[in-house]
Amino acid sequence: MIVLKSDISAAVRSLQVGLPRTIRSGQETDPIDQVWTTGFFKAPMSGLVWLGRTNLDGDGQADLENHGGPEKAVNVYPAEHYPYWAQSIGLTNLQPGSFGENFTVEGLLESDVCIGDIFEIGESLVQISQPRQPCWKLARRWRIKDLALRVQETGRTGWYFRVRREGHVGTGNRLVLVERHHPNWTVSAANDVMHHRTDDAQAARDLADCIYLSSRWRTKLKRRALSGIPENTASRLEGPGKVEV
Repeated sequence: MIVLKSDISAAVRSLQVGLPRTIRSGQETDPIDQVWTTGFFKAPMSGLVWLGRTNLDGDGQADLENHGGPEKAVNVYPAEHYPYWAQSIGLTNLQPGSFGENFTVEGLLESDVCIGDIFEIGESLVQISQPRQPCWKLARRWRIKDLALRVQETGRTGWYFRVRREGHVGTGNRLVLVERHHPNWTVSAANDVMHHRTDDAQAARDLADCIYLSSRWRTKLKRRALSGIPENTASRLEGPGKVEV
């Protein structure tokens, strides 16, 4: 373990929360227009917000099997990625929170942070648990049928924090790196093993041995290493009712 206490010039640029709501388009003939319930739509908060073990105060998820909980308490996305998406998908109105994240951070990318990294943010202490695995709700939000796949393939996924110490957090808080346990397992490297090196059983075993990786990812990787069969991602990426891309 590398023990640190350094400001790495990163900060929470914007903090967003939102509760689940049901979305109806009125034109449900295309699967992308079907009625759906989501906590994806989040509003920026200007003051301090309480960060508990499983959620920010005022935040919620519709699908509690795949989102939220102690290992996915905070969804984090780098602000630096938004210009890329604005250019590549032709959307000029992307704002912090456009990808459903709680923290839009500035100064850190997936290649800069590692599984198990512990950060002090405001009063809280948080730890990176896994990369974000984008799902069909991202595609449905922006009506771009392959957007979740694009995010996964580019590695511009963001990541999740688990909460080690509860406390108030807010926009403008610095991210202070306190401990680094696995400098070899950046979020980018973990994404590479999960989504690209799918036939590398040894890499799957090695990543699964990282004790600070979320239990769900560790289980998936151990299963892959034993069976040689990668996870079927169709339901996560395409959602209910196949969406042709």
